[in-house]
Amino acid sequence: MDYKQYFEEAKQASCTLISLGKEKTDAVLEDLAEALIANADEILTENAKDIAKMAIEDPKYDRLKLSAARIADIANDLRNVASLNSPLGKILSDKILDNQLHIQKVSVPLGVVGVVYEARPNVTADVFSLCFKTGNVALLKGGSDAEFSNIAIAKVIHEVLDRHQINRDVLTLLPAERAATEALLNARGFVDVLIPRGSQSLINYVRENSKIPVIETGAGIVHTYFDETGDLEKGKAIIFNAKTRRVSVCNSLDCVLISENRLNDLPALLFPLANGNVALFADEKSYEVLKSSYPKNLLSKAKPEHFGTEFLSLKLAVKVVADLDEALNHIAAYSSKHSEAIIAEDANTIARFLNEADAAAVYANASTGFTDGAQFGLGAEIGISTQKLHARGPMGLEELTSYKWVVRGNGQVRK
Repeated sequence: MDYKQYFEEAKQASCTLISLGKEKTDAVLEDLAEALIANADEILTENAKDIAKMAIEDPKYDRLKLSAARIADIANDLRNVASLNSPLGKILSDKILDNQLHIQKVSVPLGVVGVVYEARPNVTADVFSLCFKTGNVALLKGGSDAEFSNIAIAKVIHEVLDRHQINRDVLTLLPAERAATEALLNARGFVDVLIPRGSQSLINYVRENSKIPVIETGAGIVHTYFDETGDLEKGKAIIFNAKTRRVSVCNSLDCVLISENRLNDLPALLFPLANGNVALFADEKSYEVLKSSYPKNLLSKAKPEHFGTEFLSLKLAVKVVADLDEALNHIAAYSSKHSEAIIAEDANTIARFLNEADAAAVYANASTGFTDGAQFGLGAEIGISTQKLHARGPMGLEELTSYKWVVRGNGQVRK
């Protein structure tokens, strides 16, 4: 199949968005929120076709599965995006030079934003809303796992765009076959930036093969360090929430580090996880303390590969460290630079951790489950960037803009 037509039409559509204006874009997003709820039964019917192809124990299953409540959440995110101020046309700097040239730095859309994603049908709506609000065309390549779901959601979006007499090519959903991914990675001159969302293998593949600039939304290998000054009750609640709230998402907890001075509190700290059916992979010291209290069928000795693993399931690594320095060293060695947390009461210890832990989001006495665009007040997110160029952390509206220099003169020429 020749995919060039898709790319050409997306590029042409990008020229039509900049003049829409905030009132029009917000009206479309509000209308789309209502339309998704109105078409929920049809979307769920198509989602059931995708679900039927996937094993329930697959880590992607939970992300793939839609429900009436999840569709309502997607609709609420669309309304949240509509309610936010547009970042377009924002004057980032403004100065008049000695030669009287008036120079402004003004925010503008990126252009055509390509997104390659796996079994996450909510991404279809989330990415469209953020791109549309910021004057960008969304060029999407979903995985075959969510093919029917993505098509159903894109159909609703196109119907809403048609009602508002807006070029439907501002959302392009490429065919699910692998060849479309290959074509997208090589669509230089048509696509301005490419964002992969999914497994580490997908992200690596896109980064290594794309001829288009890539913003990495990396995997989440997430740690929480329980310091010798940590509050036990806070720790129990935070660790349980970070691990069990939704295990298939990238902000879920993968490894607990605990100060050896609090080793006697480890059974109480992790006891709630047993009720959540969480399997522990414990290092030697923690295993010795836990073996008499944690369910035997849920406790194993850790192997080296358990540290630095994104489990995406009810599994958790546990390691005893001497102090904050060792905790920070372990995080530096194994972190994917997504989200890292400390549970502590000493202000200096907290300050050191927040300053020295290298991650897109760092927490003190709170669950890493909050690393989410909607939770950060961004309305929704296009992904969580773990790199340091252009954007870092949850990417919302502002992260989908670039800028240009606007220069006004009155006949000035350069000598």
